[in-house]
Amino acid sequence: MKRYDKAVKHVITLTLNGMTRTGHAESRMLLVDFLRHELGVTGTHVGCEHGVCGACTVLVNGVATRSCLQLAVQSDGMHIETVEGLNRDCPGELGDLQQAFKSHHALQCGFCTAGILMSCTDFLKRVSMPTRQQVTEMLSGHLCRCTGYTNIVDAVMDVATQRMEKKRVEHA
Repeated sequence: MKRYDKAVKHVITLTLNGMTRTGHAESRMLLVDFLRHELGVTGTHVGCEHGVCGACTVLVNGVATRSCLQLAVQSDGMHIETVEGLNRDCPGELGDLQQAFKSHHALQCGFCTAGILMSCTDFLKRVSMPTRQQVTEMLSGHLCRCTGYTNIVDAVMDVATQRMEKKRVEHA
């Protein structure tokens, strides 16, 4: 029986929240574990590890992705956005979506919030003025045991309305 002393480690270089970052990952290391343990970015949470709960959602090349279903080696060369990078243009301040979550009391324990914020970010890029039903359907991929979702839907609808109003004023 052949024994291996060490697992093969791959060098992974990606753009994380606008900055080039490099780390090492074994072949089967998940992106969520790479982010948390290798790069020290802990806002992305590990929930179910089966892609069901949505707590680990990040943006991979701009698309909401369950980081517990993607290997770190698959992410080499990609652009990854986590909750820490949501408002990187104004460090220390909340982005409009984060502020709306706060204003509408759309979070309680906060465990699921980072993943929900990332899905909402992707969703609002694709659907600028959604219906409540569309927001509810998008949120169906997330498990939250605290909020009941109503306040989250309210926050997303508020941000969509604010952004549309801002566009209208800018184009007037």
